[in-house]
Amino acid sequence: MAVLNPYLSFRDNAREAMTFYQSVLGGKLDLVEFSSFPQMPQDPGDADKIMHSWLATEDGMVLAGSDTPKGMEYQEPQGISVSVSTTDDDRAQAIWDGLADGGAVDIPFDSAPWGGRFGMVTDRFGISWMLSVDAAE
Repeated sequence: MAVLNPYLSFRDNAREAMTFYQSVLGGKLDLVEFSSFPQMPQDPGDADKIMHSWLATEDGMVLAGSDTPKGMEYQEPQGISVSVSTTDDDRAQAIWDGLADGGAVDIPFDSAPWGGRFGMVTDRFGISWMLSVDAAE
């Protein structure tokens, strides 16, 4: 079995972002700081930054992320979106409301021409999301 999951990069706010995503998506969040691996060469200013985080929700979603160390170039995300698809309209609406809080709505979450509901939002951390609720069969 193989698993494909988004891994988000942040400059210095991975802890804040991943905690926000946990508040929106629910689930268990694990945060590992760079200081947990003192044997690795690192900038002392990165010690309390997030080397790896892993959010796993009860309904099977997985989202990972980390801070970009000072010695590496950071580029803001572009050309990619995190997509959430569900058949649970209430769950989708709750996720939408959370992600849109402090973010920018790109396409309102509404009825889609192909059925169901669809919307796009860029959250307060600059991450683009697509949300869809599958049409009832």
